[in-house]
Amino acid sequence: MRFPAPLVTLIRELGRLPGIGPKSAQRLAFHLFNRSEGDVEALARALLDAKRGLDRCPRCAHVKEREAPLCAVCEDARRDPKVLCVVEQPADVLAIERSGEYQGLYHVLHGALSPMHGVGPDELTLALLWPRLTDGVEELVLATSTTVEGEATAMYVARSAQERGLRTSRIAYGLPVGGDLEYADEVTLGRAIAHRRPL
Repeated sequence: MRFPAPLVTLIRELGRLPGIGPKSAQRLAFHLFNRSEGDVEALARALLDAKRGLDRCPRCAHVKEREAPLCAVCEDARRDPKVLCVVEQPADVLAIERSGEYQGLYHVLHGALSPMHGVGPDELTLALLWPRLTDGVEELVLATSTTVEGEATAMYVARSAQERGLRTSRIAYGLPVGGDLEYADEVTLGRAIAHRRPL
């Protein structure tokens, strides 16, 4: 059965979004088809407004309003400028902020080193990071993912920071609160044991 061309185009464009496979794209397309024209126009307007109204912070590369000089975190005078947390994506900043445990500043790399995919140091925002390390920063917290690419990125940044005499740390990974040991994978359980702390 052939779908109408506009529907095929919509499914294809939705399928280009991260984490959206062909079935999810098709489900979303039919969902949008069943919404009112006003709802779809509101979504389209929100997408365009976000694209036109957002930019990268010139200091940390996090998301900011286009007209603002810096992002909300960099402009917050209550943040501790001596601690800098390096993350892969802006969504990682939001996740850490939800914890309420971190009060320092951030640097967003917008990716991780991946030579197989053509992502080297020049494709990340490292050129913005290096000057910041001489600007009163005393500790660099590495909060990249536990993938091969995330670990390689953390090691690369840590090595460069240590060459500049900067103390580096890596966030601990372990078991989720309320989780059962029997359901934990070996890597997570291994990290939890390796990074145990005294009581």
